[in-house]
Amino acid sequence: MQQSKNDVWVGLFVLLGAAALVFLALQAANLLHLDWKSGYTVTARFDNIGGLKPQAAVRSAGVVVGRVQAINFDDKTYQARVTLELDKRYVFPKDSSLKILTSGLLGDQYIGIEAGYDEAQLAPGDTVTATQSAVVLENLIGQFLYGKAEEGASAGPSK
Repeated sequence: MQQSKNDVWVGLFVLLGAAALVFLALQAANLLHLDWKSGYTVTARFDNIGGLKPQAAVRSAGVVVGRVQAINFDDKTYQARVTLELDKRYVFPKDSSLKILTSGLLGDQYIGIEAGYDEAQLAPGDTVTATQSAVVLENLIGQFLYGKAEEGASAGPSK
């Protein structure tokens, strides 16, 4: 009887440990976001979002002020429409600009907000028009290589 009681406690402890590991793995992969704070949504249009994913951070001055709620493709303008949920504690001027940035050289992508100077504030449902698309590393390498190839071709063969 005593051994079966110990087995139950050990089994319960192992299950709690496994649940904690799954929770931490989901949090680290940014697949689980538990936040009961309410916020307001704004949308933005980007020509290229790179590897931006839903639930990516929205930061201003390095502080997380919201999350990417949804990413859709607009087949009329051929742009990505990104819906952001910003924490209601943070308000930004209407002329604020959004950039898709990368954490480190090959890190996760997030949206950075650069506050503007307008007196009117962003309201729920507003669309931010001042956006800068993601810098795609493959495109930069291709431009560099193409530029070097053009440079070599224009120099011509030397005699």
